[in-house]
Amino acid sequence: MLQYPNLEQALKYHFGYDRFRPGQRQIIEDALQNRDLLIVMPTGGGKSLCFQLPALIKKGLTVVVSPLIALMQDQVEGLRNNNINATFLNSSLNPYKVRSREEAILSGKVRLLYVAPERLLSERFLPFLDLVKEKIGIAAFAIDEAHCVSEWGHDFRPEYRQMKSLRKRYPDVPTLALTATATDRVRADIIQQLGLKQPSIHIASFNRQNLYYEVRSKTKSAYAELLELIRENEGSAIIYCLTRKKVDELTFKLQNDKISALSYHAGLSDEERSSNQTRFIRDDVRVMVATIAFGMGINKPDVRLVIHFDLPRNLESYYQESGRAGRDSEPSRCTLFFSFSDIKTIEWSIDQKTDPQEQLIAKQQLRQVIDYAQGTVCRRTIQLGYFGERFDGNCANCDNCRYPKPMQDWTIEAMKFLSCVARCKERFGMLHIIDVLRGAKSQKIIQNEHDQLSTYGIGKDKSVDEWRMLARSLLHQGLVEQTSDGYSVLKLNPLSWEVMRRQRTVSLAVPVAQKITWEEGSEKAAEAEILMQRLRSLRKQLADEQSVPPYVVFQDSTLKVMAQVQPKTLTEFGKLSGVGSHKLSQYGDKFLTEIRAYRQEKGLIDPPQVKFTPSVSLPSDTEIVTFQLHKQGLSVNEIAKKRNIRPTTIIRHLTDLIEKNQPVDINQLVPLEHQQKIWQVLEVLGDISLTPIREQLGESYSFDEIRLVRGKWRRENRK
Repeated sequence: MLQYPNLEQALKYHFGYDRFRPGQRQIIEDALQNRDLLIVMPTGGGKSLCFQLPALIKKGLTVVVSPLIALMQDQVEGLRNNNINATFLNSSLNPYKVRSREEAILSGKVRLLYVAPERLLSERFLPFLDLVKEKIGIAAFAIDEAHCVSEWGHDFRPEYRQMKSLRKRYPDVPTLALTATATDRVRADIIQQLGLKQPSIHIASFNRQNLYYEVRSKTKSAYAELLELIRENEGSAIIYCLTRKKVDELTFKLQNDKISALSYHAGLSDEERSSNQTRFIRDDVRVMVATIAFGMGINKPDVRLVIHFDLPRNLESYYQESGRAGRDSEPSRCTLFFSFSDIKTIEWSIDQKTDPQEQLIAKQQLRQVIDYAQGTVCRRTIQLGYFGERFDGNCANCDNCRYPKPMQDWTIEAMKFLSCVARCKERFGMLHIIDVLRGAKSQKIIQNEHDQLSTYGIGKDKSVDEWRMLARSLLHQGLVEQTSDGYSVLKLNPLSWEVMRRQRTVSLAVPVAQKITWEEGSEKAAEAEILMQRLRSLRKQLADEQSVPPYVVFQDSTLKVMAQVQPKTLTEFGKLSGVGSHKLSQYGDKFLTEIRAYRQEKGLIDPPQVKFTPSVSLPSDTEIVTFQLHKQGLSVNEIAKKRNIRPTTIIRHLTDLIEKNQPVDINQLVPLEHQQKIWQVLEVLGDISLTPIREQLGESYSFDEIRLVRGKWRRENRK
């Protein structure tokens, strides 16, 4: 192995980052022990680094199996820009280029080789791999998009199944299987199909904290709202539609409204699709309007907006497609426009399926999407629950949490509903239970004698929609379950019985009509944003000179810190997150020159401290109630419980009260040591959004703590 004082130093030297993301260090340590690994980590979580860094530390060649040409070319470009010797072999190369790259590999000049599964297992390539093993050694096989090996995965590829032969041919070479999404069933299939030996299994949280999720009704003004979203949010955007026709229509309308937009769908020629994709990746065009054919091979980390203008077919697809936003962990927005007319379109396509079981499952998946769109609980609770991850809500970064609906006690109704499920012997779905509760006289009810049950007709006072709302909320809160066999039969669990025994209360968010607005823009420091635009322009110029996407030069997160800190020397520049040794020498002087020119034009001597200067207003009535309870010594959770509103809302009240110069005891809310550290970071970074502040501080600092201290910092900087 190549020696470094520690893994953090290797990370900074090659990639420019000071610390690992959650889970990365343990995975890399296991990889360096030559263990087989199964890594399930969501998009933007840093999967690639988990095999790239070990490849630079271990001896020999790391072979990366990737299913798409665009994806492997993207990754190789990024590695080369960090002065890392990586290459790919695929059908885009002529025989001369293939031979010259193979010679470079055999002479030990290449650390990472990207190949497609078809080439890897070809008769010509395997003997070459034998030669590589003999001359320089094979450090590991990294199987990217490993869910493709499973028939239960969302993108099954038969050629992936044949990779088990690698284990027989090279039994002592460790295998790393990596995927962004995999249920229990798919994970078991990956282990079996790839022949992994006692693998170390790492499953990261599916929670993408930097993404703001919202659902809007697709009314007549939907296009105007979409246009407003694009104009309000800087950076690249992807808009997904169900049909090619809708893609072309929307692209035409956007172009007429002076938005630089292109189409992407299977109806275009290969050449046009490839050209449009390249122009989007290199920031020559801002918006891509696409069917779901677009996206899997895109490694563009700075997409700031993903809009589903039509309903997605299932929650897994939605999670993946919306997850193409903010892969660099910067704040980004995911908006879904919901219309009942989309349901008819999807139902028609489901009816075209010939397999009855496939139809059943597709219909259940559609119901789950509708439940998500109409849900009133935290969007993350629903999304993460789909992947088997428990999340208690209060994410503070979705429409349902930021703009909570009034809560009502529905414990009695929940007891009625769950009792009806029990009396129907847990053999029926949601609509049948609602029909029984409302006293319907359907043939199904009469045949099963459910009109004789004690729960028959006891829910006539609520509408079908109200009962549906309750049932969805019970499912999302884990207070009842349903089968995943396509029939969606409701099943009770221990929490269901706690409700029925009055040991657990059930609160329901009642929907209210409300226009959702995006707040993040108001938190940007204006001066830093002007410099940010200049740094973006320089980045684009340098990227075009090298024919690479701009994010390969520096990611947005690095430019943001650069604009806030405004380093004066190469030493200061090298300390920025995202600036490694190679990029420091390659770009440092150019960016420092741009920063100096900006500061001279502005007549700046010291780095500007960004002041937050809103008009100070008086506390609202609801804030006064929270303040009185806080003065009594109650905790945030106690106040929330007493007022029957979310703890995140209480935090917002207290933050606003601090900014309005009210004597909130912040020591009661945030440990002094944390206050001091957060304050130091704010002094350096200024008044920016919470996510980059937390990245500087680390996982032990909560968003609530940062929000409260930032409120005090704003108040002090206003004086």
